[in-house]
Amino acid sequence: MTGSNKLTKGDYTKTALRAFFLQNGFNYSNYQGLGYANVMYPALKKHYGEDKKELCKALEENCEFYNTNPHFLPFITSLHLVMLENERPEEETRNIKMALMGPLAGIGDSLSQFCLAPLFSTIAASLASDGLIIGPILFFLAMNIILTGIKVGSGLYGYKVGTSFIDKLSEQMAVVSRIANIIGVTVIAGLAATSVKMMIPIQFAAGEVDATNAAQKFVTIQGMLDKIAPALLPALFTLLMFYLIRQKKWTTYKLVILTVVIGIVGSWLGILV
Repeated sequence: MTGSNKLTKGDYTKTALRAFFLQNGFNYSNYQGLGYANVMYPALKKHYGEDKKELCKALEENCEFYNTNPHFLPFITSLHLVMLENERPEEETRNIKMALMGPLAGIGDSLSQFCLAPLFSTIAASLASDGLIIGPILFFLAMNIILTGIKVGSGLYGYKVGTSFIDKLSEQMAVVSRIANIIGVTVIAGLAATSVKMMIPIQFAAGEVDATNAAQKFVTIQGMLDKIAPALLPALFTLLMFYLIRQKKWTTYKLVILTVVIGIVGSWLGILV
């Protein structure tokens, strides 16, 4: 590659610390996509050197949808940069990047929001209630020192894992990438089935009511669909969104508007809930 430069451990550490900027570019179109590209920018700029065309292409590709925990992001960016330096195919790098997004988001959120924050806020509140100014200072210092350490540590660990991983398993990276891609698709499929709520409330009477049988049975269309293919409507709606994004190049805002219109019209007509 013309003008490419070797990244140092210092570059990986700087990229890890730039994880503090991840949320600065947050929006509802691609979530942390812009922030991810911003975090990677200095390292990508050094890697591509004078090749501005490849740099712009890499930045544009990394502006796609992304959403993970900022404190464990450096593990992902380090692996990303290691694979980039070893000239692994773009699809392999993207699959690893996307596969790690969800698991590290869960681990990072649990650690920072449900472990460290409650622990230090309780201690700080106890000290503050006694009139000690050290309470809020302790909370601020403890949280930032620990989370900064996690960022730097996970970034260097990602560099170490990535380097040894590439050296030992370079021939099997295509298989690993394929597995990562399958995991990502499985997670998205699970989210579509459990998080997208769509039902058809229409029901009709089965049989006729007579004098000897006052109880009349009702059959629901949703019940029949669930027996044929559970969560069929959520799956179809997700496929529609995928088609509009992939084939028609719709933005997230158009999809949100379409979803609202379908929900309102379907509810008004009594065919969707």
